[in-house]
Amino acid sequence: MAGRSGTSANRAEPGKQQIDLVFDNNRLASTLYGEFDQNLALIERRLGVDARARGNLVTLSGPPATVALARRVLESLYDRLLEGHDVLQGDVEGAVRMAEVEDAQLPLPTLDESSRMRLARIATRKKSVVARTPMQDAYIRAMDRCELVFGLGPAGTGKTYLAVAFASAMLERGDVERIILSRPAVEAGERLGFLPGDMKEKVDPYLRPLYDALYDMMPAEKVERGLASGTIEVAPLAFMRGRTLARAAIILDEAQNSTTMQMKMFLTRLGEDSKMIVTGDPTQIDLRPGELSGLNEATRILDAVEGVSVIRFTGADVVRHPLVQRIVNAYERDERREAQLP
Repeated sequence: MAGRSGTSANRAEPGKQQIDLVFDNNRLASTLYGEFDQNLALIERRLGVDARARGNLVTLSGPPATVALARRVLESLYDRLLEGHDVLQGDVEGAVRMAEVEDAQLPLPTLDESSRMRLARIATRKKSVVARTPMQDAYIRAMDRCELVFGLGPAGTGKTYLAVAFASAMLERGDVERIILSRPAVEAGERLGFLPGDMKEKVDPYLRPLYDALYDMMPAEKVERGLASGTIEVAPLAFMRGRTLARAAIILDEAQNSTTMQMKMFLTRLGEDSKMIVTGDPTQIDLRPGELSGLNEATRILDAVEGVSVIRFTGADVVRHPLVQRIVNAYERDERREAQLP
């Protein structure tokens, strides 16, 4: 934890507050500030405060509400360093977002007894993934408590990456015996026979994002052994029919390209002690004209069913390059304008 902190109102201008934060580990304090104090500079820009570092002491000044947010951000990031995790610029951005929504009376993120944010996280052998937006926080917690979770939203929101991280953590803890990755192969019309190679080689191009996330979470040799032994299985959606999947973490990616019948078939594969996570972007449907998306139908029908959670990401949850967030926001604005036209 941060060592001690206090307020120095007598040094602040009218309507402003000034506090000193003292961190008890000089090396970690330097890492917290970032190279050339870039993390502090990001907090200043985002929250409109002044942050000045001298050794292990940071002086924050500005409006009381934003000073309180900046303090919460710095203490949260310092706690992360104490736990042995890195703090990247994306983590700083995420901590700022999470602090900003705490006062909006959202149920997440939660605060502990010392008023520090407790961000949802997923711990795997290679890394610990921490929520960077309120919806990511809600998504991780939903995966923890529900048997079936839908993650809907645009590219860059982390819905697939976090699903694979959660499945990897479950496998490492022994909560499940295998991971099953599936995806509709719409581009090949679900007719993969003409493609060269065995089943894995046929569907690999469609599952590349899932593989990338797996290798991020698990040692490469363990992923390779899992694929060889069947502990990690890849299968196009069309090949899931007739199976019952017990003690498994099952992920269906790009689910917006499943038909209503395919989605119903997939969801009813859920077996004992299994977890199912379905991800997709309802605005990126590649089905034939007039064909309904199974993802849209499923979330409409199951939204209020016990044991099912539907998490809806927006452009505000994009955690890739800032330009990606601006692109997504521009498209969302354009869609809203189109919807208002007669």
